[in-house]
Amino acid sequence: MASPEIDRLTQALARLPGLGPRSARRAVLYLLKKREGAMVPLLEALALVNENLSTCGVCGNVDTTDPCGICRDVRRDSRMLCVVEDVPDLWALERSRLFPGKFHVLGGRLSALEGVRPEDLNIAPLLARISEGGIDEVVLAMNATLEGQTTAHYIAEKLETSPVRITQLAHGLPVGGELDYLDDGTLAQALRARRPVA
Repeated sequence: MASPEIDRLTQALARLPGLGPRSARRAVLYLLKKREGAMVPLLEALALVNENLSTCGVCGNVDTTDPCGICRDVRRDSRMLCVVEDVPDLWALERSRLFPGKFHVLGGRLSALEGVRPEDLNIAPLLARISEGGIDEVVLAMNATLEGQTTAHYIAEKLETSPVRITQLAHGLPVGGELDYLDDGTLAQALRARRPVA
């Protein structure tokens, strides 16, 4: 059996999403065998991110700079703002490289069962960003869940009197699906076929 230190590493990896105890053991064994080529660069990368990790004060993205790279990118269309539930959704849309605008991360979604209210999310900063002007379109890219659609509806109601065009991702995304798990083709089609919120 492994030493307590190796067991601790295995248990820490097993707590990561997508890794169970068996996958964590395989990862640890790989790191032990490839110490210089895999473990040392991984440790250096983790230490660097840990030292510099921050949440973007503009959009809520996680990066090593504040504001994040997306918010600082002058090539992006600042007139388009895509609102997502959480950082994995932003990264999934960004991976498709099809949305040319900026983002806003809510930090979750409204949920009566979980006790998540509007004031628990980054909705007030979103409304403040929009009220500053310069934004022509707000894309509501919520997950196709009941809570996601409730959140989108709530934001659309708050923006009813705003002059911005409000759109949402096209339906056709699987019901109950989450953006982070969708392939690039599905995300591309959803972005291309976005439509106004009724």
